[in-house]
Amino acid sequence: MAFRLPVVAPPEIPEDTAVSGSGRLPQWLRRPIPRSNANHMTQELLDELRLETVCDNAKCPNRMECYSQQTATFMILGNTCTRPCGFCAVHRGKPPELPEQDEPERLAEAAARLGLKHVVITSVTRDDLPDGGADHFYQCVVAVRERTGATTEVLTPDFVHCKPALKRVTDARPDVFNHNMETVPRLYRRIRGPKSDYRWTLGMMSQIKTYDSSIKTKSGLMLGLGEERGELLEALADLRDHDVDFLTLGQYLQPGEKYLPVVRYVPPEEFDELGEIAKQMGFKKVASGPFVRSSYHARDMAETV
Repeated sequence: MAFRLPVVAPPEIPEDTAVSGSGRLPQWLRRPIPRSNANHMTQELLDELRLETVCDNAKCPNRMECYSQQTATFMILGNTCTRPCGFCAVHRGKPPELPEQDEPERLAEAAARLGLKHVVITSVTRDDLPDGGADHFYQCVVAVRERTGATTEVLTPDFVHCKPALKRVTDARPDVFNHNMETVPRLYRRIRGPKSDYRWTLGMMSQIKTYDSSIKTKSGLMLGLGEERGELLEALADLRDHDVDFLTLGQYLQPGEKYLPVVRYVPPEEFDELGEIAKQMGFKKVASGPFVRSSYHARDMAETV
């Protein structure tokens, strides 16, 4: 069954949503930084256990809020990525080492000491490893579950053209399997790099369900990179056609001068309207807003079904 909705005009929105030469953020993207000792507590624990987070490495705008609530999205397999994605601030290059064998136990220790009930585990892309790091994902999920009993969510690379890797991660039975679509087909390789494959990504989401139908699938897109409304809705329909359960939509923010520029700042009311359309398409849960990221408030989304 194809989940298609007619393309309709967007709601009336402010005229100044295109990025101006000044580069100043619109008012809705400005907010105070949370002040809390928990910020320091979380950072100190991560430093003590030698753990990376995507919060810091990708310069997430929500990291201080999440740290203040004693939560983080753990990033395994080091902090050097083998993919040259044009939007991501994570360091790219040749990873210097094999996966650290004690990382799953250190990650589980951090989750236990933070009292986490839902643990999100992501990674850099490791095309240098035969399985892309899939077995390490497996070991981390199992270690966290055995130590804490928490629900788990993986946010994986695409393991492009390596179904055994996908099967290995699925065998760990994470509660949520997340892989971000990031953008529409027309912009896919420009934004995600030449190794990326839009159709593979869609097939990957369906394949997870064939391995274990109890696992909830999740994907997300960044807005403001030049996508058009019609092709965005087509991409969302593609995700539903491949039985994706949860969706996140957020504003792309340029992490530095050498990264892809923001084409447009999408106003909050348009995010709200797109979120409603996505719900009509059949997504079980949708988070749509300027500051939404794939693992932002992930526990709330995972608990809805």
